[in-house]
Amino acid sequence: TAGSGVKGFDGFLAYADRMSPLGNATAEECADYTITMFSDLTRKVTLQNLYHDGGFSNMGVSTAIMDEFMKSNSAENAEEDKTPDKKK
Repeated sequence: TAGSGVKGFDGFLAYADRMSPLGNATAEECADYTITMFSDLTRKVTLQNLYHDGGFSNMGVSTAIMDEFMKSNSAENAEEDKTPDKKK
């Protein structure tokens, strides 16, 4: 994905997948959604916030969930720090 070069992005994707009751959308599912939005099927939809996030936007974020995310992100960062820098 475009965000794969961002440090910790894999951890965020894993977190989003755990927090989305329906899971993360595939590229094909996103394309289907986009096609629908530009079709006549939505000609009466006005000024709505329509999320295609597997339910992520409806889930609450508790302190326990954020602690778990931070812990898994810290572990991922520690592994990345052990990887030799290829630019040297």
